[in-house]
Amino acid sequence: MSVSRSTTPLVEVPRGLAGVVVTDTEVGDVRGREGFYHYRQYSAVELAQTRGFEDVWHLLVHGELPDAGQALAFRAETAALRRLPDGVRAALPALAAASGRSGPLAGMRTALSLLGAAKGFRPVYDIGPDERRRDTLVAAAAVPTLLTALHRLGQGLEPVEPREDLSYAANYLYMLTGSEPEPQRARAVEQYLISTIDHGFNASTFTARVIASTGADVVACLVGAVGALSGPLHGGAPSRALDTLDAIGTPDRIDLWIRQRVLAGERIMGFGHAIYRTEDPRSRMLREVAQRFGGPRVDFAVEVERHVEAILAELKPGRELHTNVEFYAGVVMELCGLPREMFTPTFAAARVVGWSANVLEQAADSKIIRPVARYVGAKAPVAVPVPAQR
Repeated sequence: MSVSRSTTPLVEVPRGLAGVVVTDTEVGDVRGREGFYHYRQYSAVELAQTRGFEDVWHLLVHGELPDAGQALAFRAETAALRRLPDGVRAALPALAAASGRSGPLAGMRTALSLLGAAKGFRPVYDIGPDERRRDTLVAAAAVPTLLTALHRLGQGLEPVEPREDLSYAANYLYMLTGSEPEPQRARAVEQYLISTIDHGFNASTFTARVIASTGADVVACLVGAVGALSGPLHGGAPSRALDTLDAIGTPDRIDLWIRQRVLAGERIMGFGHAIYRTEDPRSRMLREVAQRFGGPRVDFAVEVERHVEAILAELKPGRELHTNVEFYAGVVMELCGLPREMFTPTFAAARVVGWSANVLEQAADSKIIRPVARYVGAKAPVAVPVPAQR
């Protein structure tokens, strides 16, 4: 075993840092055994049920829910930041073409970097809290504009300019489709967005905080978070959960299809969670949102959920495996007219607010996050061999 030359004692931790507390936070928490999570001091689900997206954004960034006057001011402030600088807009067609099958999330990584350069973002280490906060608002407000423009360009369509009179969610759907959305659809998407703003120290949030700990600018932190989110083990499951419904097809095929895959050791997409040991509260809320729409697709999803949980309880006794947020998120987004390739980007349009809150919190701490690794390679040092004569 290699011995570190650091004077700091080494601490053995589980793979993936599972259960390791790395910092203190006031942004929010996930209590997996209770099936509960919160933003600041408020239940995230209750916020999704009772408040608008901008109110929760204000809570995460400013630390408190706004009163009526603050709410109007914040909505106006963030809505005015939705338009892109000319240089960034001009680059989007090339980014959309280069992204190809990788989709809008890949293009957004580069577009966000261009935005930060165009806006002159400076390292968080060199600026004060007010400028940091302003930078997060500029970046987060631009994300829906970037994502929808890149998607439309990839489909051979012209981007739709944002409207300041629409809410964050309604404007997102408007820019995506070119039509002002029905209130029910806008509210359903808004509730999904609120429910996914933040969720503990997930991989993308931790990535954003590691970068913030170096003192880098806000956009650098967000681009790193987007990169982590792009991995299929983190942000890519909503469309895959719908693929499961499509593959099953009809109610009479549910039992056989699920049993075959469970017995083969395959994962059923949309079920199980790394943290929750009970029903995912986001899934419960989104099931209710889906049932407000009703229809055969929703009924089938509920039936699949019932059968899968029963079969998993039978074949994997003692394990609590329930639907996670991705299962009904896919159903809700499909009902609201979002194409599947926009499911994970829509997740990013929500999570950028949570990342921003974590970046602001981390930027207030000047300690860089710098863990160590245990070397397990060949014993060192070994003499470097002399190159053979030619």
